[in-house]
Amino acid sequence: MTSVVFEREIAPVLRNPLGLVFTVAQPLVFLLLFGPLLGDVPGTGWQWFVPGILVMTGLFATAGAGWGIQAELMGGSMERILVAPVSRASILAGKTLKEGFSLLAQAVLIIVVAIPLGFQLYPLQVLAGLALLAVFGIGLGSLAIALAILTRKQPETFWGAHQFLLFPLVLLSGVLLPVENGPGWLATAARLNPLTYLVEAERALFAGEFLDTSVLYGAIGAVVTAAVGLTVGARAMRNAAL
Repeated sequence: MTSVVFEREIAPVLRNPLGLVFTVAQPLVFLLLFGPLLGDVPGTGWQWFVPGILVMTGLFATAGAGWGIQAELMGGSMERILVAPVSRASILAGKTLKEGFSLLAQAVLIIVVAIPLGFQLYPLQVLAGLALLAVFGIGLGSLAIALAILTRKQPETFWGAHQFLLFPLVLLSGVLLPVENGPGWLATAARLNPLTYLVEAERALFAGEFLDTSVLYGAIGAVVTAAVGLTVGARAMRNAAL
């Protein structure tokens, strides 16, 4: 039944693929206007910057999963879905798979744009990085769904909480600038940020490194995020009509 939910969710995206292009407008602005400024910053470059942009895209793109649930809850369509002969775990899986598909499509577009700018493509490592990003995105999308259900009676709270939680994670992960060049307290805070390990794993893979220890830590973090997200999301989905 997961495939049925996925087909229902992905159909509007396939009918209007330009929507995916517009969703990557902000990441492309960062890529095109901010990326060239890093040429004189030690330890950076396109192999360093592109993976960070992809992770940032995944963080903010998965908000769409929560927004979609809230729209369905407010419009009443979610109630019809919940009474259908489909398990709520399948509903959650189908919705998060759609977010994973959209995230991968956006990532591929960003990579294609980055190649003429000087980004060097390592196909196998990039595919591994995209798989890692998709696993993480599924977990984060599930958490966004859980947050949307929790705040369904106060829709504005969802966006406030979402932005409040994500911006510190993004800035402390060193997505845009290397935090190790900052003060000691900032580097310590970055080590406590789980997103930092995903960013480091993606950068190692996009630089052509499969055996770097950061890849292992990033993979563990992505799998744990997916497991926690799916567990919390499934529980929230079961309580959606309460």
